[in-house]
Amino acid sequence: MALSSDKQVSPARAVDAAGGSVSGRTGGAVGDRRWLSIVGIGEDGVAGLGEAAREAISGAAHVFGGRRHLALADDLIRGEAHPWPVPFDPSMADVVALKGQQVCVLASGDPFHYGVGVSLARVIGPDQMICHPVPSSFALAAARLGWALQAVDCLSLHVAPVASLRRFLHPGRNLLILTSGARGPADIAGYLVAGGFGTSTISVLEALGGPDEQIRSCRAAEFDLPDVHPLNVVALQVAVDGEGARVLPLSAGLPEDWFGHDGQITKRDVRALTLAALAPRPGELLWDIGAGS
Repeated sequence: MALSSDKQVSPARAVDAAGGSVSGRTGGAVGDRRWLSIVGIGEDGVAGLGEAAREAISGAAHVFGGRRHLALADDLIRGEAHPWPVPFDPSMADVVALKGQQVCVLASGDPFHYGVGVSLARVIGPDQMICHPVPSSFALAAARLGWALQAVDCLSLHVAPVASLRRFLHPGRNLLILTSGARGPADIAGYLVAGGFGTSTISVLEALGGPDEQIRSCRAAEFDLPDVHPLNVVALQVAVDGEGARVLPLSAGLPEDWFGHDGQITKRDVRALTLAALAPRPGELLWDIGAGS
């Protein structure tokens, strides 16, 4: 892996849209504008990559990624390696500055599912990039558990609080949750117990696809798993402890005791009827202007 730009970069072949190879530039059909390759890589490293993805890495003058991703692809990197800055720059200024050169960005699994591909697409057009995904953590987790992925809620707590799980906690529901590190599963378990969901089953799927992969399960109320791998996915089978669990209704008009208030609050029936009459649609913003009543 080169850490400075003085290392000579070996030429590479281009990969056409069907996955074959042709002479010319890497990333797309000859004559197209694609200068950026986004390569998804799993814990199995370069062994899990196809030929087109391998060529995108080895043929790039600049390779961006997290330090873990760069280490996984080290055997293929011929150009300059760029670890992501800390804090992460969502504007992708360093990548955009290299427009026109052969650039490769490494990402986890499917770069467009809670991945860096989304950030890149905000500043770089799809006609300038090509993506080589591999199975995401969600896909691997569903395969290990035998869950139908289309029937599962796939969530991420990378930049969201654990409380954001609240509206998904309904008995019988299955969730797959990306966490932010080794503490993530314990934090989820604690939140479930506090809300009356302690009988839910938590499965922690660690380092999926790699040599350190393991899966451990327990009830949320009994969670005490040691040495959790920082790269983990939590699979949650939601169950309630009894009448004490506060399951968030899917309809309008929450009970008054679900709010912090001093007694001056619009009654539940009025709120439910008002929201039903307004019939808000996705993307619309409603203002509730109180008048002291």
